Amino acid sequence: MNVNQMKEKINSREYDFLREDDRLKNRIILLTTGGSYAYGTNIATDEHVSDFDLRGIYLNSPEEILTMDCHEKPVENHELDVTIYPLAQIVKLLINANPNTIELLGTKEEHLFIITEEGCMLRDNANLFLSKRAYASFGGYAIQQLRRLENALARDNYPQKEKEKHILGSIEKQMMTFVDRYKPVTKEQLRLYIDKSDKIDLEEEIFIDINLKHYPLRDLKNMYDEMSQVLRDYAKLNHRNKKKDSLHLLKHAMHLIRLLIMGAEILEGKGINTYREKDRELLLDIRNGRYSYEEIFEMVDKYEKEFEYAKENSVLPDNPDYKRINELVMEINRRVVSAAI
Repeated sequence: MNVNQMKEKINSREYDFLREDDRLKNRIILLTTGGSYAYGTNIATDEHVSDFDLRGIYLNSPEEILTMDCHEKPVENHELDVTIYPLAQIVKLLINANPNTIELLGTKEEHLFIITEEGCMLRDNANLFLSKRAYASFGGYAIQQLRRLENALARDNYPQKEKEKHILGSIEKQMMTFVDRYKPVTKEQLRLYIDKSDKIDLEEEIFIDINLKHYPLRDLKNMYDEMSQVLRDYAKLNHRNKKKDSLHLLKHAMHLIRLLIMGAEILEGKGINTYREKDRELLLDIRNGRYSYEEIFEMVDKYEKEFEYAKENSVLPDNPDYKRINELVMEINRRVVSAAI
């Protein structure tokens, strides 16, 4: 599907909600591609699945702004794969370099189906949102993709003791992302390890030792939930369709590499490049199964090292420029309120 065909679809009755929904009507400031078309990794079968994804940003209403009671949930149409974020929500996500939203500020110009002055203001000032937080956000998303890939392969090929070691490794990788969300813990305070199991169906299993004082209960609960999710994800693989799953695994592998490359670029100060022009061929080859899993994991090692190096030598500040971001948001909101008076 080319850009003109996308525009025709957007202007069709099927997408009338973009023009008729009270939250969106005359308030969308940016509408662009998402998913495979945004990255340049779309293939012929994508057109039979969901055509294309749309992502965007809309302005909060004057009433919301003046009463400080702003919507902070996106308008979504799951059938058409459309997600439009309110400004009040997306700014918070952009500050944390959330990969699913930061990419809206770096899509191709020809993929901008709606772009107002306010939308241009956000894209022109995308650098304000970039900081070393990209390491945790892009690294966290990459770890999720890696975990899904490794877990599926481990389920098929590893004996129980090796599987348990693999699961522990996945949990430890997930814990690497905790630093930006929870109060830090040392290995002495929270220790995970493998030992012999008393359970009939397990030779060995993962154990935990906790030695915490005056630690936020909510942080502990949320960390535990994330660790437990790794176990739940792994258990779900018992019921997977291997033939169908191989397509999904290759897609996970492609996004894993994409996230590491894109994250490293951001940390190196190269900005947000959503459309993967230079590595498009590599990503498509991964998705199309032209590399073995062994070769893919060798790539992962290579790009992880580059990602780590980019973080250690990043030219970005530790945190985004809150002052200038606030000034930008105030100017946009001032325009909204002034237009209503």
